[in-house]
Amino acid sequence: MGFYDRHVLPHLIDFACGMGAVMKARAQIVPQAQGRVLEIGIGSGLNLGFYDAQRVEVVVGVDPSAEMQALARERAAHCQVPVEMIALELGQLQAADASFDDIVCTFTLCTIPDAVAALREMRRVLKPGGRLLFCEHGLAPDLPVVRWQRRLTPWWKPLAGGCHLDRDIPALIEAGGFQVRELSTGYLKGPRPMTHVYRGWAD
Repeated sequence: MGFYDRHVLPHLIDFACGMGAVMKARAQIVPQAQGRVLEIGIGSGLNLGFYDAQRVEVVVGVDPSAEMQALARERAAHCQVPVEMIALELGQLQAADASFDDIVCTFTLCTIPDAVAALREMRRVLKPGGRLLFCEHGLAPDLPVVRWQRRLTPWWKPLAGGCHLDRDIPALIEAGGFQVRELSTGYLKGPRPMTHVYRGWAD
């Protein structure tokens, strides 16, 4: 991992993922979480302020980037909900089967190399009746935008931490063993290849 990935990229991601329209999208999904919550790709902790302390027992975060975890710990110090971190080893979550009430995944599935395998791990650790709450950007419904997403993704990935612009988020979630129960889609403010968002929950 070079200087850019260690020292520049975490702050660029924190800035981009903390912009107004993105934070509003987070605010529409994260407060629904309850009980013992696993946050996949906790990143720099941008979701922490949206958890409802009356509904959430603890937020357990996982992120492969030590630099992003450090930023998350800074935000966790000011969070009203207890926050813990767990390890991700060889693609496996270091958590027992059926150990979380809800899972939160926001602007994360775009960067996971094997998203279906990751979703199967989420399915493993989610309790029966639990929900995967998601807000993810991905494949647009408009062919001209899709063409740009596919042109840009090979250039965008190394600059944006492995981010794919053109992933079909509902299809990935269902391939990972979930059923999407509620889904809304639309563009956020900004360049359309980067801003088509899927928001909802699956079980």
